[in-house]
Amino acid sequence: MLTFIWTLIAGAIKDIILIFGYIQNTNSFPQPLTPEEEQYYLERYRNGDEDAKNILIERNLRLVAHIVKKFCSGKESDDLISIGTIGLIKAIITFKGEKGTRLATYAARCIENAI
Repeated sequence: MLTFIWTLIAGAIKDIILIFGYIQNTNSFPQPLTPEEEQYYLERYRNGDEDAKNILIERNLRLVAHIVKKFCSGKESDDLISIGTIGLIKAIITFKGEKGTRLATYAARCIENAI
C-alpha cells in the first residue's frame, strides 16, 4: 500500500515538473531566423519553394506565441495560436519587404489583426 502511494506521488510530481518545464521552456520553439536566413528563405519562397514557406512559418511561431500572451491568460490560448498562425501565413504570403521592413515586424501586425 505504501509503495502504491509513493508511486502515485512520484508520478504526480513528475507530471508537474514536466508541465512546469514545458510552460517555462523558451526553447520549445525553433530559434528565429537571422536576417540573412530570412532573406534567403523569402527569396526561395518567391521562386516557388513551398518548403521555404514552411520554414518561415515554423521559425516564426515564437512570434505568434509571444503576441498571443498579450491577449489571453490561458484557456483560449490554443484557439488564439491557431488564429495567429493563420495571420502569420497571410503575412508570409503578402510580405514584399521592399521598404526594408523585416518579416517579423510586418507579421506582428498581421497576427494582431487576425487575433
